[in-house]
Amino acid sequence: MKQEALQQLIESALQEDIGEGDHSTLACIAATARGKAVLKIKEAGIIAGIEVARKIFQFKDPAVTFKPQLQDGDQMVAGEIAFEVESYVPTILQCERLVLNCMQRMSGIATLTNAYVEKLKEYSTKILDTRKTTPNFRLLEKEAVRIGGGTNHRFGLYDMIMLKDNHIDFCGGVEKAIEKTWHYVQTVKPALKIEVEARSIEDVKKIISVGRGKVFRILLDNFTPPALAQAVSMLKMEGGFETEASGGINLANIESYAQSGVDYVSVGALIHQARSVDLSLKAVNF
Repeated sequence: MKQEALQQLIESALQEDIGEGDHSTLACIAATARGKAVLKIKEAGIIAGIEVARKIFQFKDPAVTFKPQLQDGDQMVAGEIAFEVESYVPTILQCERLVLNCMQRMSGIATLTNAYVEKLKEYSTKILDTRKTTPNFRLLEKEAVRIGGGTNHRFGLYDMIMLKDNHIDFCGGVEKAIEKTWHYVQTVKPALKIEVEARSIEDVKKIISVGRGKVFRILLDNFTPPALAQAVSMLKMEGGFETEASGGINLANIESYAQSGVDYVSVGALIHQARSVDLSLKAVNF
C-alpha cells in the first residue's frame, strides 16, 4: 500500500470529520488527559485494517502506544480484542470514527473476498477486484481485497491499458483499437500492458490474429461457462495470452467458470456488495 497516499487519505478524512474542532471533546475532556481503549470484535470474519488503524492514531500522536492482538488477514470471532491503544483521550476520540469506518468496511471486503478465495482453492483460477470502488477510498478497498486473499487488478486508468467495449466501438473495431493502442504504447510508455475485451468467440479470433505479441490478456466478458471453456481452450492452444472472465459471476456460480481453466475471474462484487463488519472501540480503565 502506498504510504504517501494513505497519509493523504487520513489527513483528508480527519479534516472532514473534525473541521474547526471536535467540540464534544473540547467541552468536557482536558487536552492532556490520557486513556486507553480496545477494539472489540462483534462478529466473525476476516480482520482487516489493523495497520491502517495504527497509522491513523500515529498521525494524531506519533508517540501513541498501539498493541495489536490480531494481524490483518486473521480469522476473527465475536468477543475477541483486535488491538489496544493508549494515547491522549482527545486523540482516541477524534480517531475513533475514522478507525471504525475503515476497519468495518475493510473487514467486510476481506471477509467476502475470502469466501470467493475458498471457492477457488481447488482450481488454478485467481480472483481479481475491479475499479468499481468508492471514490477516494479505493486504496483501502483494494488493500482489503489483498488481505482477504484476492489479487488486485489495475489500480486506475494510468497503470494498465484495458480496451473495453466502448473503447472498441468508439474506435471502430477491435483490430483498429489494438493497432492504434500498440502504436501509442510504443511511443508514450512501452512498459504499459494491454488487455482487450472480447464479447464473442469471433472477437477472440480477431484479437489472436492482430494481438499476438501486443496483447497480454484477453477479458472474456459475459461468456457462459461452456463458451468460456471453448475460448480458454482455444487460447491455451494458441499460447501467449492470459485469460480473464467477468460478468455475472458470483459465489453460487464461480466454480462453473473456474472449471474452464481461466487464469483470472474479476468480480466487482468483492467491493461493491461487501457488508461492513460490526466492530466497536471502547474505553477501558477510566
